[in-house]
Amino acid sequence: MPPIFAYMPFSLTATEPVTQPPIAKIVPKETTFHGDTRTDNYSWLRDRKDPDTIAYLEAENAYTRTMMRHTEDLQASLYAEMLSHIQQTDLTVPVKRDQYFYYTRTEEGKQYRIYCRKHGSLDAAEEILLDGNLLAEGHKYFHIGAFAPSPNHKLLAYSTDFTGDEIFTVSVKNLETGEISPGEIRKASYWLEWAADNATLFYTVLDSARRPYKVLRHRLGDRESGVTGDVEIYHETDQRFDVEISKTSSREYLLIGSASSLTTEIRYLRADDPEGEFRIALPRAQGVEYDLTHHGDSFFIRTNDNAKTFRVVEAPVADCSKANWKEILPARPEVTIEGVSALAGYLVFEERERGLGKIRIRSLRSGETYSIDFPEPVYSIALTGNAEYDTRILRFTYTSLVTPASVFDYDLETRQRELKKQQMVPGGFDPGQYQSERIHATAPDSVEVPISLVYKKGMVRDGSAPLLLYGYGAYGISVDPSFSSDRLSLLDRGVIYAIAHVRGGGDLGKLWHEDGRLLKKRNTFTDFIACAEALVSARYTSSDRLAIEGRSAGGMLVGAVVNMRPELFSIVLAGMPFVDVLNTILDATLPLTVGEYEEWGDPNEKQFYDSIKSYAPYENVHAARYPTMLITAGLNDPRVSYWEPAKWIAKLRAMSRGLKTGDRLLLLKTNMGSGHFGSSGRYEYLRETALNYAFLLNALGIEPKDQTRHP
Repeated sequence: MPPIFAYMPFSLTATEPVTQPPIAKIVPKETTFHGDTRTDNYSWLRDRKDPDTIAYLEAENAYTRTMMRHTEDLQASLYAEMLSHIQQTDLTVPVKRDQYFYYTRTEEGKQYRIYCRKHGSLDAAEEILLDGNLLAEGHKYFHIGAFAPSPNHKLLAYSTDFTGDEIFTVSVKNLETGEISPGEIRKASYWLEWAADNATLFYTVLDSARRPYKVLRHRLGDRESGVTGDVEIYHETDQRFDVEISKTSSREYLLIGSASSLTTEIRYLRADDPEGEFRIALPRAQGVEYDLTHHGDSFFIRTNDNAKTFRVVEAPVADCSKANWKEILPARPEVTIEGVSALAGYLVFEERERGLGKIRIRSLRSGETYSIDFPEPVYSIALTGNAEYDTRILRFTYTSLVTPASVFDYDLETRQRELKKQQMVPGGFDPGQYQSERIHATAPDSVEVPISLVYKKGMVRDGSAPLLLYGYGAYGISVDPSFSSDRLSLLDRGVIYAIAHVRGGGDLGKLWHEDGRLLKKRNTFTDFIACAEALVSARYTSSDRLAIEGRSAGGMLVGAVVNMRPELFSIVLAGMPFVDVLNTILDATLPLTVGEYEEWGDPNEKQFYDSIKSYAPYENVHAARYPTMLITAGLNDPRVSYWEPAKWIAKLRAMSRGLKTGDRLLLLKTNMGSGHFGSSGRYEYLRETALNYAFLLNALGIEPKDQTRHP
């Protein structure tokens, strides 16, 4: 069928006011699968070479600029507020590794971090290793992936991305001379590790679908001496699996991890034998996940083998087979073991119980076990900066919805903690002015779903307060309550912020994830709706004051629930939303697709095809009065392709055309020079946040106070 050109021309100047939304051309494309024929009118947007594609995205950006022009003063005010709550010239807590202290710092007015170290003591002279601001010159986007000093601290291997597509180039810098070694490594992924000889690098590379699928070995100087090509060490042929290279905390073993969403296989090699053969620790078995940490002659293995919530066993390095396992920490139905790491004298277990992180310590000398206590009922913790193996000090970060990120050093012998640094929040921040709490909603199947909330004290529960409800709910990833100085600009204007800890995420442990994936995926969406209804019922807010937000897979969540219950929500913020789920997961050439089968299901099987089709946001757009929406995208995004949000908004507009939608806007803003995570510079990122908040506040009628909601 020939294209139907019933759309507005896109030859617009940047200053020309665009008061009518762009109308995308319709080019019907039919596909039939499992006997089911579907028509996609906007699949042409996948072709970046089609001149109408970029023109359409630019036209959407121009329309968004016009519709948001009356909020420019508000955006500037929000930007200034958020900036006032940031210590612009700052540094991280130094991490000790051997005789060096590594840290990063920022300088006022500069977008990127500066990577530094000191030798011997914190009073020593500073050595700048990399200045992100210099490296980023001339580029719209900049990101450092790997940052790996060599074991002798004389060399630095690092990787850079200048487009946001997450395809990295690896360079090696001589830290004594400042010279960069010739022969960059291209098309690398995030993973990079040194052997113990200070001359051999192991790294991962990407296939055509941008899956890290190979581990290669690179010896410094080989290319200069005429050796062509690096040595392939491992090739993962199963497209469900990604590979990574890492090193144990003891630094004695290199690990090649090959993992899908459900299954793991690890190979290991002594770091001082870089040309040796990697050995398999435990051969892969479908549905069995494991990871390991090294101590002496043993590996401590965390596994879900016969333990849905995981257990920890000890096995000899010489033979890790199950016959040699000795159970160290058994599985408990109410606790998920999320990690185990070894220090010279201790094992450290990261656990999750009733939605809260826990740290459990076991002395390897005495066998005594104890847990670290935390003061608030709702919080988030994470181990960080533990680069030393033979130490009695454990470092972790602690935060909550009202407590800024705090770095603690914990003495494992005295059990005393020392606050090394708490995030500075200038601008008059007083944590005593804010209140956090946790409530529960009841899902349709009677499961209790937690909701974390924070708001400014004095809030009256009469249904009049605006509320922003955030959700994610996928991949077993937990959305733990944490502090955000940016969020103060909402809280101080009376907006309640809430997190729906829905199934599909890992917020309540492994089983919480299992109950929200594959054929149970709809639980994610009905949980979120139940949370929204509970907040309205308890008079925290009302439907016409209720905004929702999700990014990536969380964008799928908000897209699905507005199809299911468009009248329940007033405003939607959808960042890089994974909304064209069925078309994407039917295309195995796209990044991540095959690996997604274990999360959503393989659509080559009809039951999963039908399941995905039943909730995929793009497939289920219908004639309805949808909420006001701001949808954002990144042109170079390798995780959620730009065309997903572009197709979604085109279909939303087409299906709502002719309906009485009042003042409800549908806006799309595509960052034409970034990827999945938005702008890379910290100031540009704040500007993006200011735009989102201005859209939200304006749609709520809070700001600008002297204007109507929309021009």
